[in-house]
Amino acid sequence: MNSVRAMVRDSGHNIDLRSRKILKTLTKKHPSELVLMIGTGVSAAVAPGVPALCSWRCCIEAVIDAAEQLEVLHPGDVTEFRRKARREQDLLVVAHDLIRKMSPRTGDSKPSFFQDCLMEVFENLEDHIQNPAVLESIVSLMDQGAMVLTTNYDNLLEIYGQTMGKPMESLDLNDKVKVLQWARGYNKYGVLHIHGLYTDPCGLVLDPFGYKDVTQDYELMEVLQNLYCTKSFLFLGCGETLQDQIFQALFLYTVQNKMNLEHYMLVLKENEDSFFKLQADLLLNGIKLMSYGSSHDNFPGYVRGLSALICKQKAAGPVAEIRSNPPKRNREENAGNVKKMLKPGD
Repeated sequence: MNSVRAMVRDSGHNIDLRSRKILKTLTKKHPSELVLMIGTGVSAAVAPGVPALCSWRCCIEAVIDAAEQLEVLHPGDVTEFRRKARREQDLLVVAHDLIRKMSPRTGDSKPSFFQDCLMEVFENLEDHIQNPAVLESIVSLMDQGAMVLTTNYDNLLEIYGQTMGKPMESLDLNDKVKVLQWARGYNKYGVLHIHGLYTDPCGLVLDPFGYKDVTQDYELMEVLQNLYCTKSFLFLGCGETLQDQIFQALFLYTVQNKMNLEHYMLVLKENEDSFFKLQADLLLNGIKLMSYGSSHDNFPGYVRGLSALICKQKAAGPVAEIRSNPPKRNREENAGNVKKMLKPGD
């Protein structure tokens, strides 16, 4: 544990980990006990020059800008969508309407011009990597067995991992066979994109109903939920992931006794009252809140130091098995919960 006392140099920022205590229950875990949940905060730290990576709202605004530049939206529609993106609380509605507007008038939701806009927004991502330290830390954890899933549409992690000679693979929930292999630990360098990936816009998901086939697949749902119950999720760069409808559908709605679980989330500590309120709220979901500091600049160095501590741990024993044949009673309970979740109009 000497590295706790060391100075960690990261992309020009020094962080003394002595000033921030790290929960021992996390640092004593072996990487194979962890699932890394990657949010927009990771991409924003790695490629700050790409506005679309900063948040879901920024991504929608970037797509609207691209639609204006490519002249695939009427100027009046551009103005209206910008207004909605600024004011609308439910951005999934805005994104859904935006995709529909740039799709064929056939009732088919498969995007047409939307794909061109996404390719414009995320073009040449590898050229925009400025601070790769966070990605390097994540790949180091993957080397020792940590699993990775993400709500991000970009593939920055895969791009960086490939430059390090790792056989990175992007996965989405439409490919059941590969997802089951990943969840059972057979795809060491697979990255599961639960919202889809920008390179396949037809596979992007905007609401739980878009994955009704997945959420009604008992085998797949049980494997994913057992992953949430048998491993510790480490949320990195996740601002509102617990409010994300797809994440809720896959991991929260049908998992019982969440307070008995042990997950972790790194957050920016801007306000003490807000921080401690959130800390109390997250414990109800079995999530321990940790602050990496009061500045986004602290994030890369903290993640690197944390990764170094965890990578020193030796495996305590065999990794918990993910059950693929759940008891009948559990399957019936999950079926009832999923049907309630997917009621029309919710």
